[in-house]
Amino acid sequence: MAQMIATRDAYGEALAELGESNKDVVVLDADLSGSTKTAVFAKKFPERFFNMGIAEQDMMGTAAGLAASGKIPFASTFAIFATGRAWEQVRQSIAYPKLNVKIVATHAGITVGEDGASHQSVEDIAVMRVIPNMTVIVPADGVETRKVIREIVRYKGPVYVRLSRGKSPVIFDDSYSFEIGKGVVLKDGKDVSLIACGVMVYKALQAADVLGKEGVSARVINISSIKPIDADLIIRVARETGCVVTAEEHSIIGGLGGAVAEVLAENCPVPVKRVGIEDKFGTSGDTDLLMEVYGLTDGLTSENIAKAAREVIKRKHD
Repeated sequence: MAQMIATRDAYGEALAELGESNKDVVVLDADLSGSTKTAVFAKKFPERFFNMGIAEQDMMGTAAGLAASGKIPFASTFAIFATGRAWEQVRQSIAYPKLNVKIVATHAGITVGEDGASHQSVEDIAVMRVIPNMTVIVPADGVETRKVIREIVRYKGPVYVRLSRGKSPVIFDDSYSFEIGKGVVLKDGKDVSLIACGVMVYKALQAADVLGKEGVSARVINISSIKPIDADLIIRVARETGCVVTAEEHSIIGGLGGAVAEVLAENCPVPVKRVGIEDKFGTSGDTDLLMEVYGLTDGLTSENIAKAAREVIKRKHD
C-alpha cells in the first residue's frame, strides 16, 4: 500500500528546513498556523513568523511590503480565503508589481470535507491563473510539495501553490526533480493521455491500471505547473495518442481542464473530456463520498476517469 502524506504536512516541514538555510524567508499566516502547518516554522523561528489574525487582505499587503524590502515571504491560509477574500490585494499589491511573494494555500477543493461549501475552494486555480505574472502550482504528493517549496524560493516573482487537507498517496521518491513550467510522464501509453494534477494524479494512475486490464494503453501525465503550462508536452502526447482526459479536484471551468483545452484548441484539436467538478459548489460530507458525488471517483475506484477515457477513444475512432 502506498505511503500516505498530507501535502500541507510536507509544506510545514519544507518551510522549516528553508528557514534554517535562508534567513530571508519569513512566514505570515491568518490565524490558521496549526492547520496550514506553518506552526512548525513559527516554533523554530518565532522572530520571522507573523500571525496576522483573521485579516487576509492585510496579510497579503504586509507580504508585499516585506517582499519589497528584500524578504521572501510565504503567506498561508485556506485556499478559499487566500484567493477569494484577498483576491484584490493579491492582484493589485503582489501580482501587478510582480513582487516576490509565495502564497501557499491549504485546504483546497472538496476534500476539505465536512467544512462544506463555504470552505471548499473549487475556483482557486481559475482565479489565480487569470492574473498576469502569477505562477500556479498544484503538487501531486508530499514529495513533490517539498520539491516545489525548495524551487519557488529560488524563483523571483509571485507564486500560488495549492495544497490539500487530507493525506494522499505518495507517488514520487526523492530522486524526483520538479521544474516550473514542465510536466512529467509517469506512465507511457499509446491509446489515450490522462493528464492530471494534485490528488487526481494517483487516481489517473489507478485508472490506467484499470484500462490496461481491458487492453487499453493509457499514458499518464502529471501537470503540476498549471501556469506556465507545459504546452509542448501536452501537444506532443495529444498527437501521439489522439485523445485526452484531464482530471482535477477543481471546477472544470478555468482549471487544468480549461488550460489543457486552450492549448489543444489552438495547436492540436483532439477529443478531450474533462473530469472535475461540473459548475457546482461543494457541500458538507465525508471526503470519499464527496469525491464520488462530484464525479471525481466511483466509490474508491477511478472508474470515472476510465469511463472518460473510453469515451474519448471512441470519439477518436468515430
